[in-house]
Amino acid sequence: MSATLPSFVGVADAPLLAGELPPEPRAAQAVRKAGAGRWRGLVVPAVALVLWAVAARLDWVNSALLVSPAQVAATFWELIVTGRLWLALQASLARELTGLTIGVASGLVLGALLGLWPRFSRIVGPSFNTFKQISLFAWIPLISVWFGLGDVAKVVFLSLAALVPVVVNTADGIRNTPASLLEVARVYGYTRAQTILQVVLPAAAPSIFTGFYLALVYSWLATIGAEYLLVAGRGVGNLLIEGSEHFQMDLVIAGMVTLGLVGWAMNALARAAERALARRLGR
Repeated sequence: MSATLPSFVGVADAPLLAGELPPEPRAAQAVRKAGAGRWRGLVVPAVALVLWAVAARLDWVNSALLVSPAQVAATFWELIVTGRLWLALQASLARELTGLTIGVASGLVLGALLGLWPRFSRIVGPSFNTFKQISLFAWIPLISVWFGLGDVAKVVFLSLAALVPVVVNTADGIRNTPASLLEVARVYGYTRAQTILQVVLPAAAPSIFTGFYLALVYSWLATIGAEYLLVAGRGVGNLLIEGSEHFQMDLVIAGMVTLGLVGWAMNALARAAERALARRLGR
């Protein structure tokens, strides 16, 4: 007597009725939902833009305080055509990149030392934990006295902003390397250098990248703070200062839009790099 196997017929395997369309593949569904999600993300900005335009048109708010979107767009275009926006962006991004590079490089070294050598962590760790509790802006008076108000002072400030998240996430990522991976490395006779390079650092890579992402965000925010508090030179922050001093709200808002667009672009690049890293690590 032959056994009858149970029938497991899924939706995709079920026979189609006359005139019925085949089910949409899951990949296509995911793409369609992702596209719809992106469009839904524009609803709030679109509504805010409409309300802003209506409020400016009907004079719900003093026109000196709230200029129209059209006026902001005209000012934004003027900044582009005259080259002022590019010069300001170039100055701000140059400081950002320099400070970020110094902060990330220093943070990787210090974080690796704290994570790999317990004795070093016991000696330096308490001092670093105290250091990271000090507000970033509390360093401004000291930095301005030591380095003045120019680019060097701003780069030092940005380096401090980028340093802490990289140190913390690098050290934590190294310390949290799974014991099973370390045991496999020991069984295969890896040297300490091989264990660090082939086991510990790849395992800590996601945490290290999180530190880099936070450093990117913090240093960009600190760039504008530095240009506001260490007022010398050129930059997007200086455009905001100029607009507020001359009561040009269109210039202020155009500068704010620029900051938001640059921050969005940085976030998109960082997320793309994160996905590439995840694919490379097979995660």
